[in-house]
Order: sequence, then structure tokens, then C-alpha cells
Amino acid sequence: MTDDLPELRASDADRERVAEVLRDALAEGRLDMTEFEDRLEATYNARTYGELAPITRDLPAANAPRLSMTKEPAERGSWAERIVGGEGTSTGAVGVMSGFQRRGRWTVPRRFTAFAFWGGGEIDLREASFADREVEINCVAIMGGVQIIVPPGVEVDVRGIGIMGGFDQREAGTPGDPGAPRVIVKGFAFWGGVAVERKLPKAERKRLKEERRRERLEGEDSHDPHGIHGPQGPHGPHGSHGSHGELN
Repeated sequence: MTDDLPELRASDADRERVAEVLRDALAEGRLDMTEFEDRLEATYNARTYGELAPITRDLPAANAPRLSMTKEPAERGSWAERIVGGEGTSTGAVGVMSGFQRRGRWTVPRRFTAFAFWGGGEIDLREASFADREVEINCVAIMGGVQIIVPPGVEVDVRGIGIMGGFDQREAGTPGDPGAPRVIVKGFAFWGGVAVERKLPKAERKRLKEERRRERLEGEDSHDPHGIHGPQGPHGPHGSHGSHGELN
């Protein structure tokens, strides 16, 4: 059926199904590592069913992925929901003896350029949508700095060059979640730096903090159902610091 509609646009879910077939073929010894990497790259670059179909054509039919001909709703909260296409909210930011921020709900374009001279900037992707599955952020930092914040699950590839400066490589090489965007950080730093940091979204951090607080309180209640050291404190109704129960 895919041969009848070669120009039909493939979805992220379709590409992930093909990628899963390739991973199985690698594990079974049907593909070597070079073939796997070449085909996986072709999979994520494919835009149509006509480009996807040949990638698994010589693999067992039982493993062939089913390519859906209808648009299935993306699972709420999934990465597919955040890869929205389009042109992006803005294509760049400049901080000359000043600063800039891109944060909150915005759409990262396929190519974004940041320039900082005697200044700094923050590019926060935690609540962002993405114009494509792979986006490129080109940073030029001269006696200044740029901080890029990515959420867990996003793959980061750092390719920048630093002269008397540096590009942070700590988050590079961490595998991304299936279907998650890939962020390529490129550019040049001279007497400056580009930092890449991975943080949870603020709403998720707040939720986890509240869960830990609730678990701690529940744990204290289970060990001492009447409150710490009983309903009247550790040394009687007035505590241990005199008749008025004052605490230092």
C-alpha cells in the first residue's frame, strides 16, 4: 500500500516503527553497525513513505513495520505532540553588552542563531515546541556566554569550538527518548562559553518536590501517629525549654 502513495508524508510514529525494526535486525545480526547507523540516519531524515519503504525492504516480512495511512492523534504529553513543524517563533537572538532570553512556550526553528558579545543569553527548551525532530542552535560567544537548558529525554550533540573559552560537553552523548527531538549545538566561543544543562520543567520539579514532601510527612505520621514524641512533647505539656515551651 505504501508503494501506491510514495509521496504521502510519514509521521514520527512511522519513523520510530522503522527504527525499531532496524534495532531488532542489528540485535539478530542481520545488519552490521555501519549498515544500522546508515539506515537509522536515513530513517530519521525520511519525509515520505516512499523514502521509508526501501530501508527495511530486504529484512524479513514478519518484522516489517506497519505504516499507518491515517493521521493518528499523538499521545498527550508525548514528544510527537511537541514537534509541530512551521517556521519557529524566532530565528535568533543577540546580546551586545546586554542579555537575552528565550524561554517558556515558544517554537524552536530548524536553525536558531545566538550571538553574545560582552553579554549573555539563556535558551530554555524545557517548555518549547520544535519545528522539526532535529534542530540546530548556532552560538557565537565573544567575551560572553550562552546557556542552553534542555529537558530530560532530548538528545544533545555538541560540535562547537572554543578558543580561550569552551563548549560544555557534559550532556552530549546521552541517548534521547524514542521520538524526542535532537538538538545540535554548534558555533564558536572566544573568551566566553556555551553551557548546556539538563533540567526538569518547572512544573515537573514542583510536582516531584510536593510528592517528596507528602511522602516525608506520611513517613513521620506512620512512625509517630500522635506527633513527635507524643501529644505533649518530649518532656511533658510544656516541652523541654521551660514552663512556656519556648524554642531556641
